[in-house]
Amino acid sequence: MSRTIEINLLPWREKRRQQRTRRLKQTLLGMLLLGMLIGWGMAQFEQSRVRAQQARLAMIDRNTQALTHDIEAVRDYRKLRERMLAQIELIGTLQASRPLTVEVFDQLSASLVDGVHYTEMDRQGDRLELSGVASSNRQVSSQMRALEDSAVFGTPLLSDVQTGEGPSAPKRFHMSVDERLPDARSPETGS
Repeated sequence: MSRTIEINLLPWREKRRQQRTRRLKQTLLGMLLLGMLIGWGMAQFEQSRVRAQQARLAMIDRNTQALTHDIEAVRDYRKLRERMLAQIELIGTLQASRPLTVEVFDQLSASLVDGVHYTEMDRQGDRLELSGVASSNRQVSSQMRALEDSAVFGTPLLSDVQTGEGPSAPKRFHMSVDERLPDARSPETGS
C-alpha cells in the first residue's frame, strides 16, 4: 500500500500572499507618506520663496514711498528757493531804487513853479502821474517846461485841465511824465 502524503500548500501560499499584500500596502503607505512629505516640503519651500518675494516687494514699496516723499520735498524746496530768489531780487531792486526815489522827489520839488502845487502823485513803473492845482494856465505850461528841463524827467504829457468858474479860479491839471534816471533798479548795477 502506498501511502500518499498529501501536503496542503494552500495555507502557506495564503500566508505568503498576505505577507506580500501587507508589504505592498506598507510600501504604498510609505511611498504615500514619502510623497506627502516631499509635497509638504516643496510647498514649504515655495511658501518661503513667496514670503521672501513679498518681503522684497514690501521693501521696494517702502523705498518708493520714501523716494516719492523726498521728491515732493525737493519740489517744495525748489518752490521755496524760487520764492526766496524773487524776494531777494525785489529787495535788491528796492535797495537800488532808494536813492532814485529821493532824486525824483528832489527834482519834483526843485522844478516846482511858483503858484503850482501837487495834490496827488502816482508812480507806475518809470511813469509818474501828477495831479495838481495852478493859479493860471501859464503856470501849468511853465511847470511842464520845468519838468522837461530837468535831467530826471522826460517830456510831460498833459491829459486834463479843469478850470473853475471865474478868471481867477484855480486850474486843476493832470499830467504824466516818464523818468529818465539811469536804470539802477536792476540788481546787477545796484549791488
